[in-house]
Amino acid sequence: MSISATHLQRLSERIGQEWVQARDQEVEAFRQDQLACPYAAAPKAAAVMLDGGRVQTRAEGESRGVKDAAWRETKVACCLTLFSQEQAKDPQPEPPSKFLDPTRVARLTAEVKRRHVALGRAVPAPAKKRRRRKRPASKKRVRTVVASMADSETFGWQVAAEVKRRGLERARRKACVCDGQQYNWTLFDMHLLPWGFIGILDFVHLLAYLHDGAHAWKKDRGQAWRQYTQWLRWAWSGQVNALLASLRRAASALGPPRAGALPSDPRQVVADALRYVQNNRTRMDYPRYRRLGLPTSSAPVESTIKQINRRLKGTEKFWLKGGAEAILQLRSAYLSEDDRAAAYWSRPRPYARAVGTGRLAIAA
Repeated sequence: MSISATHLQRLSERIGQEWVQARDQEVEAFRQDQLACPYAAAPKAAAVMLDGGRVQTRAEGESRGVKDAAWRETKVACCLTLFSQEQAKDPQPEPPSKFLDPTRVARLTAEVKRRHVALGRAVPAPAKKRRRRKRPASKKRVRTVVASMADSETFGWQVAAEVKRRGLERARRKACVCDGQQYNWTLFDMHLLPWGFIGILDFVHLLAYLHDGAHAWKKDRGQAWRQYTQWLRWAWSGQVNALLASLRRAASALGPPRAGALPSDPRQVVADALRYVQNNRTRMDYPRYRRLGLPTSSAPVESTIKQINRRLKGTEKFWLKGGAEAILQLRSAYLSEDDRAAAYWSRPRPYARAVGTGRLAIAA
């Protein structure tokens, strides 16, 4: 049987809409304090990671074709159970070697903040070398995914319902890891903090701010690298006061940025780094997080967003909001590792024809 791309699209959107309805029912049950958790045992450690992506959209209610194309944000959360152990001492008091390698740090910073072009610094390609991967302090067990184009408040309830459904709030050690975007921490304060989750600033995003700030302050590359490594070690060891004092000295030496300064202006770069650390200083006790066996990187959710983007992003993909939301739910179901996608097909579900009557009639 030959199935056209259009027919497959209709099937995908229909199934995605069924997932939307099921999700909304769970959220409503959670808000009514009637959402049941199917897991009897509480996980020992858990993490929620938040981030956002983007998709291209087009105007609603128009004829075929792309009109009023625009970028819109997708919000994504990874809800993880973890295998890790609590330790009396910091299991890794020294920063990883990759954070102290100039080439790898420059490339990592470029990936996170995309500032290397504006600052006029060339980023050489890293030498290809096979490295032995160390066992992480915390290892993922089961990942489930929440994704939506909804506003921040609605998305917060969706994440909270998934946390409750999986029983992650009952974990003795639990964290929320994300970058410094304000909406992430507003969601955290409203839904996760009351359950005792620990807020952790993603260390790689912090590293990028420190790297750019050091190179904006110190013109000599050698001095800039030494300044970065000092800031990095203070951040890694949780010495936030020393880090803030040094950043304030850098900001004072350069002076405040002028009105309308470009993002690449050295004064603006250092001011941004100082503001980033000041706003997140209570989420930077990294030695404690490592002792608790909690993650300090939001890499899992960033990887998940890349997997979602493979389906939703493309130069010729322009979505209506309802279609994008449906495919986000379908993609999230198949990326979740709790067998929800397989279980979906084994339960009774509403059926509606995806094609017109007679379209699949037996040929004469």
